[in-house]
Amino acid sequence: MIKYLKKYDYSHLSVSLILAVITLCSIGCFCIYKSDGFGMAKRQIIGLVAGLMVMIVVMLTDYHMICRLWLVLYAIAVIMLALVRFSPLGTDHTTGAYRWLNIGVTEIQPSELVKIILIIFLAVFLTRVKNKLNRWYMFFLSVAVAAIPTFLILIQTDLSSSMVCMFIFVVMIFMAGLSWKIIGIVVSVGVPLSIVLFWYVQQPYQKLLTSVQQNRILAFIHPEQSASGGRLQQIHSVQAISAGGVLGKTLLGDNTDYRRYNLVYVNESDFVFSVLGEEMGFLGCMLVIALFAFIVFKCIQIARKANDMTGKLIAYGVSAMIMFQGFVNIGVATELLPNTGLPLPFLSYGLSSLLSSMLAISLVLNVGLQVNGRKGLSFTVGSGDLDLDQL
Repeated sequence: MIKYLKKYDYSHLSVSLILAVITLCSIGCFCIYKSDGFGMAKRQIIGLVAGLMVMIVVMLTDYHMICRLWLVLYAIAVIMLALVRFSPLGTDHTTGAYRWLNIGVTEIQPSELVKIILIIFLAVFLTRVKNKLNRWYMFFLSVAVAAIPTFLILIQTDLSSSMVCMFIFVVMIFMAGLSWKIIGIVVSVGVPLSIVLFWYVQQPYQKLLTSVQQNRILAFIHPEQSASGGRLQQIHSVQAISAGGVLGKTLLGDNTDYRRYNLVYVNESDFVFSVLGEEMGFLGCMLVIALFAFIVFKCIQIARKANDMTGKLIAYGVSAMIMFQGFVNIGVATELLPNTGLPLPFLSYGLSSLLSSMLAISLVLNVGLQVNGRKGLSFTVGSGDLDLDQL
């Protein structure tokens, strides 16, 4: 075991990335405490401790070993998502959205873990087919394998998480070397199709979105015609953020019980940014945004230095996930985007979200530890080894 741990060059360990993640998690625990009291904050702190333990274990586990299970992990992901939607184990908590899986002792949200599994799967898959990626049949196969878990998340219904999966796929296949010819054709077809779909989902007879999802889009497009529902929630969120001023009520010593974010539903999770804004003010918001930007930058930096394509794609996939979720969550809380439920990584309450985010960062840290280490990724196929970097 000691010999195994000695193979890493710990001078490449990104301590600054770890500190940035811990800082965000600590701010999240503080916001949850201010929002819902010590009960939820205590559970989040326990989750943070568990997440740090997971981070240490996975960080020191060669990601090549994890990638050997790529097909098994993919199968587990599909099975979990199918169980959520098509078995009695799935639950919607009376929201109409089946996103949770009851495993007896607790409930998990499989879509959070599936994002990480999808990154691992795509990293290995795109590495294996990199020399054939610019053939149309391989491009469509890549789309198909990513579309299966994405579709199962979409029908939960979880439009926001399915969009995260789509964004991860787009970034990873682009970084894998997809040709500009294919990109140009896809964009020339996709943009007009997207415009038509955007028009269609606004129509009263549309069948793609639920009524709640459609109303949120219509409220965003026509704010003058909607002052209730999801838009009202966003209005209260913006008011809470603005009420914090520059320094926030905590630093100003405002100990009164009245807070505007108490009017915001799920302010411990999807709208945790409203709590941050009112308690820590403009400076606190800028600090959090800067930390997210730094984390994404470090992930990209590690990706560029990675030894093999699989490591590069894992780091790029994690950076895409964190960037998209951070942008969308903050955009919704500030009414820059339509209302949609998506947790803010490291800050939002929820064990599934927190552990998945910590797991993602630990994979990136392991990729960074192997800079200038061994190259290539080998899988046992039959009686021989298949070097994926030579395909």
